[in-house]
Amino acid sequence: MWSMKLKRAHGGCKLEQAKPSASSDSYVSNENHSNSTISLKYCNRSSRAGTRGRTMKAGAGLFSALALFLLMGAVLTQLVRPKKPTRRPATNRRPSVAKPAVPAQPEPQEPTDFPPPILGPPSMFPDCPRECLCSPNYPNSLNCENRNIRAIPVIPSRTHYLYLQNNYISEVTAEPFVNASEIRWINLANNRILRIHKQVFEKIPSLLYLYVHRNQLKEVPQGLPASLEQLRLSRNHITKIPSGAFGKMENLTLLDLYHNQLSDSDLGRNTFKDLKGLMQLNLAHNVLKKMPDGVPSGLIQLYLDRNRIDDIPKNYFRDLTHLAFVRLNYNQLSDKGVPKGVFNISSLLDLQLAHNQLTSVPLFNGHLEQLHLNHNSIENINGTLICPYSLQADLSDHSLAPKLRYLRLDGNHLSPPIPLDVIMCFRHLHSIVI
Repeated sequence: MWSMKLKRAHGGCKLEQAKPSASSDSYVSNENHSNSTISLKYCNRSSRAGTRGRTMKAGAGLFSALALFLLMGAVLTQLVRPKKPTRRPATNRRPSVAKPAVPAQPEPQEPTDFPPPILGPPSMFPDCPRECLCSPNYPNSLNCENRNIRAIPVIPSRTHYLYLQNNYISEVTAEPFVNASEIRWINLANNRILRIHKQVFEKIPSLLYLYVHRNQLKEVPQGLPASLEQLRLSRNHITKIPSGAFGKMENLTLLDLYHNQLSDSDLGRNTFKDLKGLMQLNLAHNVLKKMPDGVPSGLIQLYLDRNRIDDIPKNYFRDLTHLAFVRLNYNQLSDKGVPKGVFNISSLLDLQLAHNQLTSVPLFNGHLEQLHLNHNSIENINGTLICPYSLQADLSDHSLAPKLRYLRLDGNHLSPPIPLDVIMCFRHLHSIVI
């Protein structure tokens, strides 16, 4: 009989056959068969139990890995996350369009900032500069105006009249005038002159007229020749008059400093003392607050319009016995700043006080011919008070009547008709504006 043996190996069952024994009988055989059956069943159960054990172990490992993964995920979720940028609420405003950047313009540089010089026509004079015109009809004149020149050319020795206006000259040096000692007249108006070397005038001692208006000078040129008769420096940027700038200039009759930046401190008491022949002084459109001191006694015309003058000294005009024209328009004069009788000057012919703060008509001399009082604060006019002569006097001789011919009163607080006493006093009055 064959016998069966079961062995467990590696968690399973193994079935072996045994050779039959000779002494075994059928009972034994049956018993063995029964035992083998039981053993086989047990093996099968054991095998299934082992499989379940291994499955449970594998499941426990998988569960542990899953738990570890979830734990790591929970830890990672606790880390600080960067905030997402919040979107602004929608608006109706249109998105701005970036404008293209405009490149900065470079500063103009020579010679591209000026037009090229204009050459003159061919000349019969070999010494005539190419930028100028030398007319055979006027051999002593050198015409270089409106030629876009930036530097003064060499001036021929025969020149008496030099015209250089309306160019781009920025500096006046002595070199061009080395041989031009006979010049009488120089016109440098409307250039860009910043400086005039004082050595220039050493070369031209006979100069009579110097016109340098509409330039960029910051001070009065020094070394001016004593022969000079007219000096025009209007519309510059002058803030300084050097000491002695007008020294020994006794022949100067006209000094024009209109439209500069002169203040009271720039005009000393001795600024004009050497100008004994001065007849016309123009200081209009500056920043003066008081009347200039030390003006020459021979002065005929004094122009002080568009300053900030609010007071006239009582005896200011006493020594100006030749003064005929006084202009003080556009200042800050009031009745308080105009002393009684300050304009009682026998030589005065034209008095202009428009655009001030006067409330009454100032007294004036009977020789006055024109009086401008427009745009003040005058409310009434009394002919009896302002008449230079008594209305009761015998004025049948018109030669004795006041010489006033033109009276302007518009822009005040007056209305027609003209008072009768005004007509009775000023019998030579041809025009009155109210």
